Amino acid sequence: MAAHFTILGSGSAGNCAYLETEETRLLIDAGLSARQIRQRLAGIERSPETLQGILITHEHMDHIQGLAVLCSKLHVPVYCNRLTKDAIEHALERPVNCRLFGTGDSFEIGDVGVETFPVPHDAQDPVGFLLRLDGGNIGFLTDLGHATRLVVERVRPANVLVLETNHDLKLLQDDTRRPWSVKQRILSRHGHLSNEAAAGVVEQTVTDGLRHLCLGHLSRDCNRPDLAIEVVAGRLRALGATHVRVDCAAQDHASPTLAL
Repeated sequence: MAAHFTILGSGSAGNCAYLETEETRLLIDAGLSARQIRQRLAGIERSPETLQGILITHEHMDHIQGLAVLCSKLHVPVYCNRLTKDAIEHALERPVNCRLFGTGDSFEIGDVGVETFPVPHDAQDPVGFLLRLDGGNIGFLTDLGHATRLVVERVRPANVLVLETNHDLKLLQDDTRRPWSVKQRILSRHGHLSNEAAAGVVEQTVTDGLRHLCLGHLSRDCNRPDLAIEVVAGRLRALGATHVRVDCAAQDHASPTLAL
């Protein structure tokens, strides 16, 4: 059986993905409401009752919104590091059933190998993931201000890469809803990747083995899918990397399921 991977939703309002292998069913982040997670899993004929774990990148609400309900009703174990656990429990005002890992650790959940690594973002101890499966590897870079050498090295084995393309620089600069202090946070080295910055990450990480690039965490106000794809796909064409398929994850519905 091939592994199947579905981004249930990704954007500034919530992030959640689903991975299914022959032995294992996981969520990566749970930033949609529990009701939305259930509905979107139902759309691919799955349910949260079969989950064996939830991997959490960091404690911001657009990555943990559905945790309280999922954990209380289904007792799904949450995999995160110690500082993230403390921050989650503070935010949710309740204990969470966590399986702790140290940032940089590798471990297994069923037949999924999980490699963790630190990323620069304004959270307590944010991480990225490389998930090793029999059919290929999935890299997760959803929130980061810039890509360190370690980040680049860790996701280079990915065959599928989920990469943040949060904002278009001009749309962010021209945005009248966000105060300058918020724009500074977004633009900082511990904030979020612009389309151009994401293209720079792709330039450093692309290999012959990278087959699919999923652009995620787009700002609803300060980016558009066509702009993100134009910049990143344009950089890939300039590199001659025409073997990589590029698409954008949506906020309001699940993306098509990928088979690995």
